[in-house]
Amino acid sequence: MASKIQQLQSQACQASKFVAKHGTAYYKQLLEQNKQYIVEPPTLEKCNELSKQLLYTRLASIPGRYEAFWKELDSVKQMWKNRKELKVEDAGIAALFGLECFAWYCAGEIVGRGFTFTGYYP
Repeated sequence: MASKIQQLQSQACQASKFVAKHGTAYYKQLLEQNKQYIVEPPTLEKCNELSKQLLYTRLASIPGRYEAFWKELDSVKQMWKNRKELKVEDAGIAALFGLECFAWYCAGEIVGRGFTFTGYYP
């Protein structure tokens, strides 16, 4: 256990040295590449205002997303009613979508377990 802690400490020390050496150059490059997204003046008040705008814009978009969900559900119900007329292409796309959902689920489980395939750490 003590060796693990020492190993983590040395890795953290190396990471902090790397950030101290290269961090400011990366920061300046990042700001330069994304300067079109920076709101002037970049103050704390402006950040608070923008976060509130984001929250309430997202809240205002809920009814539209709710309607879109029900329209999508109705189209799936309609496809299920007419499943005898379903093309192989549509069935393949649905199968691939289901497979993708399962793959993302498995990836989330692996990440949640700490990037192990066998199980959780004790």
